[in-house]
Amino acid sequence: MRGYRGGESVVMSCVRRLREAFPYDDPLRKHPSVRDVTSWITRRPDRLDDDQAQRFKQTLARCPTLGRTAEHVGAFAELMNGRRGRDLGQDLDAVVAGLSLRYSSGAVEGHNNKIKMIKRKMSGRANFDLLRKRVLLAARGRS
Repeated sequence: MRGYRGGESVVMSCVRRLREAFPYDDPLRKHPSVRDVTSWITRRPDRLDDDQAQRFKQTLARCPTLGRTAEHVGAFAELMNGRRGRDLGQDLDAVVAGLSLRYSSGAVEGHNNKIKMIKRKMSGRANFDLLRKRVLLAARGRS
């Protein structure tokens, strides 16, 4: 027979002495993930629970650049949510329109992405005429 031949009580006594010699307050934690930190930065501070707020504060203390980034993100979120585009300076008309009006270029961007996807699928396989037909069919909802 191999291995330890002693009793369970001997092991428990040894572990107890080790725990008394090396006490710890909190269990070791892994570092926060990128997803955690991104979530903390983009969320309103009052929506973080106490543990998240504490870990975020510790993370910001270790990385001052991240703290400045969090401040900029928060300020931009306030501009967006409050539709206060006039508070920005350069290209004021475009900024005011983008942050104040309910219109969006999202649909146009969606169509551009769809066309690019079709083009990538057909890369090196066909000429412009076939690409044109596929794009038109996609616009009609048949592709």
